Amino acid sequence: MKPIILLPALFLLILLLSPSAKGQNLTGHDKIILSGMVKNRAQQAVPFASLKIRGTDEGTTTDSLGRFSFSASASGEQTLVVSSIGFNTYTQPVNLQGKDITMQIVLQPRRQELQGVVISAGSFEASDKAKGASLTPMDAVTVAGSNNDLATALRSLPGAQQIGEQAGLFVRGGTGEETKQFIDGMLMPFPNYPSIPGLPQPARVDPFLFQGILFSSGGYSALYGEAMSSALILNSVDLPDRSSADFSAFLPGNLSAGFQKITGDKKGSYGISGSYNNQHLYNRIVPQEPDYFYGPEYYNGNANLGRKIGKTGMLKLYVSWDHGHTALRNPDVDSLSLKSAYTSKSRNLYAHVNYRQLLGDSWKISAGLAYDDNRDEVNTRLLDRDNQQVFLSHDPYRYKNSDFLTRSVFAQGRLVLTHMFGRNQSIDFGAEHFYTRDRFTHNDSLSALTDHLSAVFAEGNLQLSSHISARAGLRMEYSSLLGRTTWSPRLSLAYRISDGAQFNAAYGMFYQKPDNVYLFANRRLDFSRADHYVINFTRKADNRFFRIEAYYKQYHDLVKTDPAYDNNGKGYAKGIELFWRDKKTIPDLDYWVSYTYLDTKRDFLDYPYTLRPAFTSPHTATLAVKKFFPGISTSVNVSYAFAAGRPYYDIAEQPEGPARVRDEGHTRAYNVVNLHIAYLFNMFKKWKQPAFSGVALGANNLLGTRQVFGYNYSSNGLNKIPVTPPARRYYFIGFFTSFGVDRTSDFMDNMDSNL
Repeated sequence: MKPIILLPALFLLILLLSPSAKGQNLTGHDKIILSGMVKNRAQQAVPFASLKIRGTDEGTTTDSLGRFSFSASASGEQTLVVSSIGFNTYTQPVNLQGKDITMQIVLQPRRQELQGVVISAGSFEASDKAKGASLTPMDAVTVAGSNNDLATALRSLPGAQQIGEQAGLFVRGGTGEETKQFIDGMLMPFPNYPSIPGLPQPARVDPFLFQGILFSSGGYSALYGEAMSSALILNSVDLPDRSSADFSAFLPGNLSAGFQKITGDKKGSYGISGSYNNQHLYNRIVPQEPDYFYGPEYYNGNANLGRKIGKTGMLKLYVSWDHGHTALRNPDVDSLSLKSAYTSKSRNLYAHVNYRQLLGDSWKISAGLAYDDNRDEVNTRLLDRDNQQVFLSHDPYRYKNSDFLTRSVFAQGRLVLTHMFGRNQSIDFGAEHFYTRDRFTHNDSLSALTDHLSAVFAEGNLQLSSHISARAGLRMEYSSLLGRTTWSPRLSLAYRISDGAQFNAAYGMFYQKPDNVYLFANRRLDFSRADHYVINFTRKADNRFFRIEAYYKQYHDLVKTDPAYDNNGKGYAKGIELFWRDKKTIPDLDYWVSYTYLDTKRDFLDYPYTLRPAFTSPHTATLAVKKFFPGISTSVNVSYAFAAGRPYYDIAEQPEGPARVRDEGHTRAYNVVNLHIAYLFNMFKKWKQPAFSGVALGANNLLGTRQVFGYNYSSNGLNKIPVTPPARRYYFIGFFTSFGVDRTSDFMDNMDSNL
């Protein structure tokens, strides 16, 4: 099947496998909904546990996060039976009469079975509220300064750098391109709007679409590849708890609305949402540098569909589309009498379908297809003081009037089989194929690349004793474009020393293809590689979590662009990270502290020798505080971020020999205080459906400290212009409301959930 016809095949699959809800009872008044979560004695989720009403065929299976929801037509006193490999069968009387039932079920391990040890070297997991050591979707929107952006919120965790002038997540000495994002196992190749020099770009996904967030800053699973530094692994919601709708309006110019609808048989759901953001009015009120003459403007829409298939199957479809348009002018660094204009237009269509099913008592299958069509158009212009285009034929101005167009088509197919054994053990094995077709046009010059990258992988989760767990895997990849094959071993170990405390260690080799911008110049480049070594200690108890982690990364075959395009680059990154989160000490208050020490150097791109990369800081720290005042229904969130000065360089090419560093130094330290306040209320108290409304306001960089991320240099090195945020502060105020879901409880649950 050609990748270009994968998207129609997705929708055909949906039509074949998704029974219509037409004609079914939409009120569901004769059925009771049973929902909740299944956990083990250590308050960890139990995936794929079987639930059934005794004497009937009605029941379901928990998802990968231990959650369940199903409807029962039986009435009166019944018995719920819950079973899972490695646990005693659980029974509980239920009265199926009157109203829906929500429950929390705790399974006890069989005496002859060994209790699982969770491996967490190099990763932070927030797959449910009880995990607490990382970020839930609610965290992502309430961490002060996050702006409802998942990647920005993750910068409050150790390992992530405070990068304010580029898109992406920079982790442990790696570039933004070395962090990849996966949704239900499928790669999302363009998670952010395209980069604009000197400006961050927002994410393309809504945090509330996900129920599980795994931020792996090193040593991640063999089930994923093509990310040298970090993997952000997201699991989308299977089915929402109930139908809902939401709307929000925020100044400086953001509107969003959407709905989620559960089908009448409670086995399916569908939803649509959209947003529009235009900063033009705000930029006229709050002076900005640069001078925006269009936007920034973004609009986005997404649709999702979920359907239970049989007793244990789940089919999910997600589609998103968006458009971005930004145009700005800056003083030209080579001439004070001229200006440089930069215009970016982008559009993106992304879709994936995922299906999983239990096969008997010990097998599970998961399959997926993904498709992405991305178009980025960039125009650069040289202007005079009256904003009229100027053409100069001599250096360095001859290339400042240019047109760039990049068109990328991506498709992925993935199949994973899991065999589950006793004692909470399992083995995963599978294969996936990535197809990419890229077309790059510079003025009238066209370059094209096509690649087929195939991968096979296997990974086992082993319970070696009641205190020792291991995960061992191997991944093989082959790229038709590079003509190279890679083998990537991965190994993780965990040793529990007491309840809630354990040591973890991980090792792995991680390969990544060079970016297209380098392959267009030399198609004989090879994979780059990073070897990860990670060890940590964690303790989780009494609503408090502590982690200390040390790591070392060795880079091999990094891309060099001077004096020639090759793989002669190298580097290393090593450091220590601390994380502490406390929800216990002060009622209704949640806070965490993170600290990162990073020692890293690289010889890559045009670096003439090994240097500390310009996007890294040796010391980074974050304090995030969230206080909820129940008496006045108000949430106050404050965050403080610090980063020691980053290095900057003026690297000049030489007619003969390698480039040289003409100027270098360190920026001033990064210091930012953010404040967000939200007042929650119910505008529709008489409605039968729960509702949730609020007014929010806030300011980023409340104290107005001057931030400098680096410098742009003129071609002769005599002039340099600092790279700074567009304005000292960023303000917002707005209104939000939802129907069908009362998220006030999410604020409270987020404070009270056990770590």
